[in-house]
Amino acid sequence: MEEWTEEQLLGWKERESGHKFVYFYTPLCGTCKVTERMLQVVLAIHPELPIVKSNANFCPQLAQGWKIASVPCLVSMAGHQLQSKKYRMQGVAELLRWFEDNQSSEIRTEERQ
Repeated sequence: MEEWTEEQLLGWKERESGHKFVYFYTPLCGTCKVTERMLQVVLAIHPELPIVKSNANFCPQLAQGWKIASVPCLVSMAGHQLQSKKYRMQGVAELLRWFEDNQSSEIRTEERQ
C-alpha cells in the first residue's frame, strides 16, 4: 500500500475523477496497525483495489475538511467527492464487503449518468 502525502491527496482530488480509497492512520495507534494488516490481506485478495494510506498527523487540512473524527479511518472517494467513511474495522470479510459496496455504488452512479 503506497503512502501519500497531503499534497498528493489534494492534487489527486483536484485532478483525477477515478475511485480511490484512503486509509488514515497514526503510527502509534495499535488499532491502526491491526487494520493495516487486514488491509494487506484485502489487497492480497483484490490487488487491483486503489488503496493508499496517509498519516493523519501530516494531513491537517484534509482531516479537518473531510471531518476525520478518529483513526483508523477508511475514506471512499468517487470522482471529486467523499462517498463514505469507515471507522470500525471488524475483520477482513467485513472490509471486503465494504469495498465491494462502495465500488458497486460508484458503478450504479455511473450507470445513471
